[in-house]
Amino acid sequence: MDTELNIEPKRRKNLWEWLKGYFTTYEKIWMLSMVVLTVALAILFPEDDTNGVSGLVITILYVFDVLIGLLCELLFSKQNKWGFLIYNIVEVIEIVTMIILRTRFASMAVAMFYWIPAHTLGFFQWRRFQDKKDSKKTVVRKLKAWQTVLIFALTIIWTLVIGYLVAKYSPETEFYSSDTVVKVIAYMDACLSIMSIIDGILMFFRSNESWWTWYLYIAVETAINIISGQWILLVYKLGYLTNTTYGIIKWTKYIKENEASDAT
Repeated sequence: MDTELNIEPKRRKNLWEWLKGYFTTYEKIWMLSMVVLTVALAILFPEDDTNGVSGLVITILYVFDVLIGLLCELLFSKQNKWGFLIYNIVEVIEIVTMIILRTRFASMAVAMFYWIPAHTLGFFQWRRFQDKKDSKKTVVRKLKAWQTVLIFALTIIWTLVIGYLVAKYSPETEFYSSDTVVKVIAYMDACLSIMSIIDGILMFFRSNESWWTWYLYIAVETAINIISGQWILLVYKLGYLTNTTYGIIKWTKYIKENEASDAT
């Protein structure tokens, strides 16, 4: 007796179907609200021409910087390794922007010589620690107390030394109103550069403290954006703030659940 097997081949999901299933309703609403806010601010507060470059070009760079960066942050909060590789696009955009504005040279150097290699290596590092129950997730953990103290000490020393050097040797730019502002920005940028390095290391090693470091980074860079009149980038900081809180909650919950599972 012939038996007819009516087995349909498993249909491969397209990108749109995957996105709908992968992100929660909250995450979709959050990302959509960031898109709307970014576009609205780009229209209401377009950038001025600076150093011979059209303000429209600078505005477009800011928009892509914000939206792609926030997508990466959301992927990190979901413990997804692909956030690392996509973030390299953000680094290229930010390097181009800083070259145009002739400012924040400490952050530019960190992006070129640290972040791009670190993001690439981070992707492969996270692949080694996939969650056994959910292959889309990476196993995360937390630091010891002495490691946290060491991080804060390093941040202070780096800020004072690098800030002094950047303030002393920064070239002239039309972007800031006075030499005093340029010097203040130099020290703040030095602080950001070391915090970004530390955050990258912590994220590379899957540490929950990377989110707390990011809180401090957000505060300092928000101040720079306000001083510089970079209003579009404030959407970035709002997105950072909300997603960092979301990431801390998700990672902390995951770590506690794993600790409880290991104890049983």
